[in-house]
Amino acid sequence: MLVARSIALFEIGGAWLVWQGIREHKGWIWIGAGVIALGLYGVVATFQSDEIFGRILAAYGGIFFAGSIAWGMVADGYRPDRFDVIGALVCLAGMAVIMYAPRGN
Repeated sequence: MLVARSIALFEIGGAWLVWQGIREHKGWIWIGAGVIALGLYGVVATFQSDEIFGRILAAYGGIFFAGSIAWGMVADGYRPDRFDVIGALVCLAGMAVIMYAPRGN
């Protein structure tokens, strides 16, 4: 799970840095830092212990949705409404099913 959180940090943080560089006119350094973080997102994903790429990215999706809401709260002062919270919880529940369902392999 630590790797999934790291993946989310690099992807969400990288996308946010690019957004800040372009939409908030903070410049090329922010954009470049975002591109580097997004590249690290791809590398860190390979450190997951599960061997099934699709399962890793699907499970990571739950972390991504909840992490995006949390990032917006911390970085931009975003206040989620109840539907944001419910949606994030549904995604985390789906992630738990994907990662922790008993399998016969």
